[in-house]
Amino acid sequence: MVLHGDPFWAVDDRGQAVTAARSAGKAQSWDDFKKATFGTRTEVIEGVTVPVPSDIPLNFTTQFNGLSEESDIAEFGDAVATLYGDGVFEQWVEHGMGALGLLTALMWGYMQGNGQDVSFADAYKIVTSDDPGKAAVAVTGNRAARRSQSRATGGRSSRTSAASTASPRTRSRT
Repeated sequence: MVLHGDPFWAVDDRGQAVTAARSAGKAQSWDDFKKATFGTRTEVIEGVTVPVPSDIPLNFTTQFNGLSEESDIAEFGDAVATLYGDGVFEQWVEHGMGALGLLTALMWGYMQGNGQDVSFADAYKIVTSDDPGKAAVAVTGNRAARRSQSRATGGRSSRTSAASTASPRTRSRT
């Protein structure tokens, strides 16, 4: 059924406006798409079943990078809620999770959401490293090194022209 003569909108069985493609069965809802595309894996961390992040929420990176030893505990709770859902942080606290465990769980989730299927041990290595950036590269591999394995082999490209493409200078800059 076309809504108000607009060929792009229709009404579903519940009387809700939907795209005509969706009502014709050619498109799916965002939630169905997300579930089919990103999956719904779960993991048990400190006795709590949490979704494995398949993407990083837009505000998580800012929250995560802002955390430090001086951060208020509520800031850690906000980061956990953003990544794993409401109430997870409180449950972890009830189960006795410590600071190092919390940082490891956050790093693991962050790496999972960035498409790096790392183990908890790998996340722990990153968290406890003196240089987390270098540790992350060691754990996940250098992107350039991974890409070079799939590149075609061969020498450097040759110059295409011996002539300079710069315009000749007509006046001195002094």
